[in-house]
Amino acid sequence: MRKTKSETVVLKKGQKDVQLDYAELRKAALVLRAVNHKLRQRMIDLLEENKQMTVTDIYIKLRLEQSVASQHLAILRKAGVVQTDRQGKYIYYSLDGERLTQISRLVEELAI
Repeated sequence: MRKTKSETVVLKKGQKDVQLDYAELRKAALVLRAVNHKLRQRMIDLLEENKQMTVTDIYIKLRLEQSVASQHLAILRKAGVVQTDRQGKYIYYSLDGERLTQISRLVEELAI
């Protein structure tokens, strides 16, 4: 059975029931899946070191095909982990620090 967007999921946390919106839970799962990939983690680390980079800088540094780097950056962009800034013909990728903080808090809450 496929859940509809208006459904909620109830989780047990100790003695408390925690209600979560199914659509929001799905979004959170997609974000966690996006950052839980070795290559994308390497991209995040690289962007953390260099602040902003083009896809060319990234695929050369990680020794990837351009298409592979672009696909993984698209996944990170969709998850809100990276942001883009167009400067002329170049698109620069950088980390969204606020979004990474939100993800870290979510993971910490789930781990408790």
